[in-house]
Amino acid sequence: MQTRLSICLCSSDKPLTQLLTNHLSGDRYRLHIIDQVEELVPFLKKESETIDCLIVREETSILPLFNQLYEQGTLLPVIIVEEAEDPSVALANVESPTFLYHSAEVRNGVRQLTDIQTTIDRAITKFLHLGPSCSLADRVLSSQGDINAENHQSSLILQQRRLAEKLKERLGYLGVYYKRNPKYFYRNLSPEDKQELLQELMTNYREIILNYFDENSEINQGIDQFVNQAFFADISVSRVLEMHMELMDEFSQQLKLEGRSEEILLDYRLTIIDILAHLGEMYRRCIPRGDILFDLLNQID
Repeated sequence: MQTRLSICLCSSDKPLTQLLTNHLSGDRYRLHIIDQVEELVPFLKKESETIDCLIVREETSILPLFNQLYEQGTLLPVIIVEEAEDPSVALANVESPTFLYHSAEVRNGVRQLTDIQTTIDRAITKFLHLGPSCSLADRVLSSQGDINAENHQSSLILQQRRLAEKLKERLGYLGVYYKRNPKYFYRNLSPEDKQELLQELMTNYREIILNYFDENSEINQGIDQFVNQAFFADISVSRVLEMHMELMDEFSQQLKLEGRSEEILLDYRLTIIDILAHLGEMYRRCIPRGDILFDLLNQID
């Protein structure tokens, strides 16, 4: 696997291109430069599985561009370089939508791009935190329908898995561990955000339970997504076990009301074992050894 991060820059601004070329040279990044907006969509359609982050200059043609990316099912971490030096000012002038591509997009002024490597890390981290049920712009659901929305969500999961695997390959499990942003940890969220996160995890886990024994379902992708989300939010194994028990209690009550046997629920012990094995392995392999911790932290700047 190519362990360098592949960055695609779409801009006709030569000073901006030169600035980012200078900052992204070396063996950590591979920079692709697209200077014509109309060339970007065909390029990403061909290279969507290799590009790790998209950087675009804020222009009037951006919104149609993102609509085209949606239509072809391309979802990527993105950095939008704002015309205004203060991104909050530019954002305040945008009436709708509040985000142009997805809710994990990062918006920066030109002056902030001197720290572009940190910005790329932030964009990728935010993208990995996106949940399938809350990541897409409302216009996707209204214009394309539920089936297309499911396709976009599937594309999101696949892209998140690919990015996570690349980070693991480049930095090892420890690297992925220390890339986690404590701001997104469950214990550091507001009460409202905690409730929203738990609700989303429970919804996703319910889907895993309902489809676990369906041979035609993409259950492994669902499990990977659930485990990644729990891992990056620093959700404990015991908390996941509590979710399982709550859901089993709910199903048990429903089966009793229908006059059916509860024995079928015993089969879903395999589900929780599967989930906890994946999550426990991620945490286990991320425990730092004292003799390499210092080198690791220097590696992840």
